[in-house]
Parts: sequence; structure tokens; C-alpha cells
Amino acid sequence: MVRRQLPQPAELLELMQFKKPELNATKRRLDAALTIADLRVIAKRRTPKAAFDYTDGAAEGELSLARARQAFQDVEFHPDILRPAAVVDTSTEILGGRSALPFGIAPTGFTRLMQTEGESAGAGAAGAAGIPFTLSTLGTTSIEDVKRANPHGRNWFQLYVMRDREVSYGLVRRAAEAGFDTLQFTVDTPIAGARLRDKRNGFSIPPQLTVGTILNALPRPWWWIDFLTTPKLEFASLSTTGGTVGELLNAAMDPTISYDDLDVIREMWPGKIVVKGVQNVEDSRRLIDRGVDGIVLSNHGGRQLDRAPIPFHLLPEVVREVGRDATVMVDTGIMNGADIVASIALGAKFTLIGRAYLYGLMAGGRAGVDRTIEILRTEIERTMTLLGVSSLEELEPRHVTQLTRLVPRGTTAPVEA
Repeated sequence: MVRRQLPQPAELLELMQFKKPELNATKRRLDAALTIADLRVIAKRRTPKAAFDYTDGAAEGELSLARARQAFQDVEFHPDILRPAAVVDTSTEILGGRSALPFGIAPTGFTRLMQTEGESAGAGAAGAAGIPFTLSTLGTTSIEDVKRANPHGRNWFQLYVMRDREVSYGLVRRAAEAGFDTLQFTVDTPIAGARLRDKRNGFSIPPQLTVGTILNALPRPWWWIDFLTTPKLEFASLSTTGGTVGELLNAAMDPTISYDDLDVIREMWPGKIVVKGVQNVEDSRRLIDRGVDGIVLSNHGGRQLDRAPIPFHLLPEVVREVGRDATVMVDTGIMNGADIVASIALGAKFTLIGRAYLYGLMAGGRAGVDRTIEILRTEIERTMTLLGVSSLEELEPRHVTQLTRLVPRGTTAPVEA
């Protein structure tokens, strides 16, 4: 029989420890976010629909993005038991330098439209975390300002080849002069993909005001205050700024881009060069034979060709073909540190995050990007510890099984009579 007694005040004080309230609203908001999905919810609440949908959306039916994310969910890990991993080393050597974590920040366009600190917040957070930051040709912070925001860290530059080649060449020279160490030559954007959310929202630079956008903005006065009281939103590396996203891309990009353009840029660029947007094994080998330092398996976050190959599924085969000769990286669909661990286990040397970084930026500016990195760092360390590995080098393909959903159907030969 349970013996009952009156509670003792001293014992109650031990049991009831009240948490000190957090008065900083941004910190309180970000501390409550435990996953990238949580940051996405906050970002959606705080950002006007057109800007949020530009970040969150993809091309046409958004199948490429959905499949890429599903591929990471369809992973089975195989942990080793009784393998102590009390301390894990998440650092890696990538393209001639160290990174404290096996991921960097991917290039994103229009970034200051999502949150006014834009690329400066991303570059500063990356520098503080010891990981690379990549500036997009369509970035809204200049090459030189990104260098000022991340003066001692690693800065990479993503290049689109423009119809006016001299514009592209000028950007290459500026990035080299600013000390950027790696150039990402992007090959999957000869024209803009059909980003239907942007068309429906009338998303443009500068933003178009309609009754709908004004009504959507009313609950988000902080975004408009930031937008109206900071420098004009424009491409920091380009002079053309007016029009929808598709119009801007189609006016600038050149569908005649070829291997000859890659050769010209390779000759101009003094640092490492990687080709971003590779989507099959044959192109991977062809690029490595042409002397590039690495490739990024990517379908542009599902924003170009819908129903494109899933980069994570391509990874093992590409690594078998060219992994000894060059650096293989992967992006698209990464939303958890476990996604990054699985990629490294299957042979990727590095990964890139895009939307995950932007969700943090929209949720809380620079502090939100810091939170994104911290969430992913914690997930990587926890996953590695549970797998029984102390360093990235110990991760092997045996630690991961890619479960199958989409299986190609073979052709059936006609039955002879």
C-alpha cells in the first residue's frame, strides 16, 4: 500500500525549477526550432508569400524536388555496435582547404529579397562555422561585400555563362581578385525552368505590388520595413534588374553554352573549378577527362527540368566511375544532417545546402543561418555517434542502403508466334 504524506516545501523547490524567460524574441523563436522543417514553418510565417514560394518552390509539378527529398528518407542505416565514438570529427579536406563540417552553403539568387541581410548573413555565418560560402551570379550582394562579410573564410563563386561573354569574364576576374578560391561553373540553366509558383505570384525584381501582395504583407510589417529602409534590391554583379525571374534568366542565359566555354573559363580561373549540374555518369567522366577539379551532382534543387535524375541515387555509380580522379559533391533535397552523413558514406566528398540555409535566413537573419548550421551539425554528430564512427573517413557504403521506390521498367520483347 502506498504511504502518502504532505509535500515538503523544500522538496517542492527542488522539483519545480522555473526556466528563465528569454526576452529576445528572435532567440526565443530560433531556440524552439529543433529541425530544418521547424525553421521552414517559421520562415513561412514571417515572409511574404511570393518571396517564400520562390525559395520553397521548384519547377512545374515539383516532382524532382519531392523525389530528391524522398530518396534521403528512403535510407536505411547500418550501425556498428560496441564501437566507441564518444568524440566525432566532422572536419574534412575539400578542394585544397579544410571545412569544419562536410557541407557548405550553396549559391542562391535574389537572397536579400528573402531577408534583408541576404548573402552577408550567409557568408558571415559560414565563416564563423568554418565552412565555405558560395555566392551566386544572381546574388544581391557584391563579390567584394561578401569578401568583407567573410574576410578570413572560404568564399566560392558560382558562374552562369551569359549571352554577353564579357560580363561573365568580368565576374570571373573580380572573384579571383577578391580571393575566392573555387569557381562553380553551372551547366543546367540554358534557359529558366517553369517555376509556376513564381508566375502565379507575379514574383519579380523589383517586387510587383497588387492587392493580393499588399494583403499578404499586412501581417508581416517587419519584412516591409526592412525592405523599404535598406539599399535598393538589385543584382550586385549584373546591371539588368527588371522583370520576372524567368524573364531575367532567359535574357541573361545562353542556350549555346558548350565545352568551349568551359575551356575558356578554365584558362582564366586561377583556383579550383567544379562543374555544377551534372546528371549522368557519362558527363561526369567527360568532365574529369577535360581537367575539372570536381563535379556537383545536382538537378538545381528541382528548379529546372522536372522529373530530372535524383542526384543522391546517381552518387554511388558516379563515385565508382570518377571518384578516384576528382572530387564528387552532391546537393538537392538535403534537409537533415543524416542526409549529409548518408551522402558521405556513399562516396561524396562534400555536400551543399540551399533551401535549408534560406529557411534559417528567413526565420531569423544571420542568427537563423547560425541556427541552421548548428541543427545540421548536431544531427551529423548524433548520426555518426549512433553509427559507431568517429570521423568522416570511417563512413563506408556498408553503412547505408538506398531503399527502392522508383524502379525503371524494362522493355518486353514481343512474343513470336
